[in-house]
Amino acid sequence: MKIKYSELIDQTLYFPTEEFHTEENNLFFHDIPLMEVIEEFGTPLKISYLPKISQNINRAKTWFKEAFEKHDYQKKYTYCYCTKSSHFSFVLEEALKNRISIETSSAYDMDIVKSLYNKGKFGKSIEVICNGFKTDDYLDKISDLINDGFENIIPIIDNYRELDRLTESIDNTFDIGIRIASEEEPKFEFYTSRLGIGYKDIIPYYSQKIAEHPNARLKMLHFFINTGIKDTAYYWNELYKCLRVYARLKKIAPEVDSLNIGGGFPIKTSLNFDYDYQYMVDEIVSQIKKFCEEEGVEEPNIYTEFGSFTVGESGANLYQVISQKQQNDREKWNMIDSSFMTTLPDTWAISRHFIMLPINRWDDTYERVFLGGLTCDSDDYYNSEQHTNAIYLPVFSDTKPLYIGFFNTGAYQESISGYGGVHHCLMPQPRHILIDKDEDGNFIYEIFREKQEPEDVLKLLGY
Repeated sequence: MKIKYSELIDQTLYFPTEEFHTEENNLFFHDIPLMEVIEEFGTPLKISYLPKISQNINRAKTWFKEAFEKHDYQKKYTYCYCTKSSHFSFVLEEALKNRISIETSSAYDMDIVKSLYNKGKFGKSIEVICNGFKTDDYLDKISDLINDGFENIIPIIDNYRELDRLTESIDNTFDIGIRIASEEEPKFEFYTSRLGIGYKDIIPYYSQKIAEHPNARLKMLHFFINTGIKDTAYYWNELYKCLRVYARLKKIAPEVDSLNIGGGFPIKTSLNFDYDYQYMVDEIVSQIKKFCEEEGVEEPNIYTEFGSFTVGESGANLYQVISQKQQNDREKWNMIDSSFMTTLPDTWAISRHFIMLPINRWDDTYERVFLGGLTCDSDDYYNSEQHTNAIYLPVFSDTKPLYIGFFNTGAYQESISGYGGVHHCLMPQPRHILIDKDEDGNFIYEIFREKQEPEDVLKLLGY
């Protein structure tokens, strides 16, 4: 009879994987000895493994390079990092090691661009794609950078007002893009994205406002859908509608040379994750090439804006199970030493799943449990995993500590919960460490932020 947790994993999941393996009943993540990390830094703990950021950027670049060669695609590919996925300086600085562009979404992003420039991370030739609905502050900061000599700042026009404001404040010629207001998937509560300009309005808008503009040059058409890049009829239908606009636009605006297909590559949320990235890249490049040939127009440069794909798989959250509550004859609650609402808000806000595994005691017997956070909120729990809406963990023991990890948590969590602020029930932000490698392949650990202390929280509240 197979009763060990390790045997359960062998029966039900693909394990080990390129990210995970075990040694002496303890879990390793990208070869990082997690129990050693816990023994040194404690829990709750947030870790960011920096080399994974560069690895994923270069994986995507390779997929597009191979697809371009296969289909004799004559233009270039540009990888943009979508900063809203994680604004941390260590993320941007790691990503920028790989010759990428940046995609922004708010006025504060422009301050980040200036800060990175002042630190010498790039020169004024850095390419910045400025997305989102733009407040006056955002537009002013875009204009300031362009006037200051940043030659590759490309504001993506989200509404008609933005170009007028930019025209008033920019002294020289500048490139712009237009975002298409894509139609949402049928299950959405609304039909059309609130972002961008409608398909039917783009050609008239170009003819009336941009074609004879003295300073603005239309360079890019921008396309993005909320469901991400998936091999579905909906995705291909929206892409084709975008390509039809591009072809019509190209025939009257030869200066348009780039198509931005946005982000949307998924990341691993289960050990049984199955997504053929190379196939999707190959098919996208093939369809763009084929469509442009049929329309008799030059194929565009292709831009992507990957956020979660860039940074998501670099992150992990580690916790200790500090107690178990038997609430009835069937439900056992393992209580962690933190809060899901504070540290993994996607688990309750959008019912997001992450890869969850025990860090130690893999040869112990297992039991079915629910996971509870420390706040008083009834939504502060996690109760479904890859085991068909159930969580199985090594049996709780008062004498043998049990540690668990949630993996691929590097995108959005701190942005959503509010990093360093006041959290539900005053749950503190956990200690956060960065993990890198030296030239000899040894791990380097650095404390990025210490755990939030009571006095920090009370000061924010005015006490």
